[in-house]
Amino acid sequence: MPISKLGQRRQVVIPKEICDNLGLEVGDFVEVVQDEGQVVIKPKQIVDPEDMLSPEEEGMVREGIDEIERGDFITLDELDHELDG
Repeated sequence: MPISKLGQRRQVVIPKEICDNLGLEVGDFVEVVQDEGQVVIKPKQIVDPEDMLSPEEEGMVREGIDEIERGDFITLDELDHELDG
């Protein structure tokens, strides 16, 4: 079991093997919590609220996917032909 030393600024080095297994890279965020006398470090993704879809937008995306799965669409060639027509 790897051992890490607490640095001057209370920094801890996470062993490379663990980072690789969890897909952690330099600059990633982690959540650090105390649980029953242990320190638990969990990978955490920070999402910009502007990158989130509203419920209405999620519905539009779902509707679009349903239309594609049903084949209810026209190709770009068909659209081009209609616009030229």
